[in-house]
Amino acid sequence: MAVSPNSPSPEAHAAARPVGAAVARCLQRHVLAGQTVCVALSGGIDSVVLLHALREAGGDHRLSAVHVDHGLQAASGEWAEFCRRLCADWQVPLTIARVEVERSDPHGTEAAARCARHAVYARCEADWLALGHQRGDRAETLLINLLRGCGVRGAAAMPARRGRLLRPLIDCSRAQIAGYAAAFGLRWVEDGSNADTDFRRNFLRHDILPRLAARIPAAEAMLAAAAERFGEAQDLLDALARLDLGERPAEFPFDVAPLRRLDEARANNLLRYLLRRHGVGIASERRLREFLRQLRSAMPDRHPEVRFGPHRLRLAQGRLSLLRDNPSVPRQETNG
Repeated sequence: MAVSPNSPSPEAHAAARPVGAAVARCLQRHVLAGQTVCVALSGGIDSVVLLHALREAGGDHRLSAVHVDHGLQAASGEWAEFCRRLCADWQVPLTIARVEVERSDPHGTEAAARCARHAVYARCEADWLALGHQRGDRAETLLINLLRGCGVRGAAAMPARRGRLLRPLIDCSRAQIAGYAAAFGLRWVEDGSNADTDFRRNFLRHDILPRLAARIPAAEAMLAAAAERFGEAQDLLDALARLDLGERPAEFPFDVAPLRRLDEARANNLLRYLLRRHGVGIASERRLREFLRQLRSAMPDRHPEVRFGPHRLRLAQGRLSLLRDNPSVPRQETNG
């Protein structure tokens, strides 16, 4: 467990102001009087600072927290207990959810943990769910997604708001968050795995981004700004998809005729939009494009099909159906 200094410097107090201002702006922009804001509380410095800043902000919103115990590390029970004591001290209602993470997930344990975590978030009875992601997280996620060969949506990397998810600290630096924690004497837990550079995110955080910052001091801020511009581009692509839908509902089965009339790029954009609306993650852009090529040219007696995780897309009688192998899997929009 880390403890901030007892005598914070004037610089630490100055760093606290941007964090408080960012949280206040987020509340003013999105949260109505009487609404509930639930903080995803891991116990780490970012989520502890977020919970404290929301508590300090006052206003007419109601505050709660949720902690997801993934059970992946020996200390996970201690982290849950830390969150319980913290919320008891701050008089914030807390829910602790223990989940089973599929360690054999083909996309990796980290992805499986994220899926389990967001399934818990989807069940939270709150108007808003606040995540403690900050500017460094956004820069790292942009690089990770680009290295995966993602599209514009993946490059948008952690928007300030998506649906009912809020990221009030997304424009704050790690230094500002550390300064805030020091100024208020906050305590938090440290996840030892964050230092393990065998994980891609930690490799970028500890090895690559510091080298970039040494040569280009504004690198992190510039990457985060690029992610925001990618987000604006994605909004425009979504608007184009809705225009191409016309009066048709974004539901399956879907008449394949519009996908055949549109040029390839717009048809691909519309199909990705439809899948995202139904919570389907696209693991392979290449497979999606090949499937689109097949369904645009398929004769009536052909029934091309493609699988994405538990979902299957199948063309039959001119209509595209979305089939789910496990109907109990919760529907949710992926993060890019």
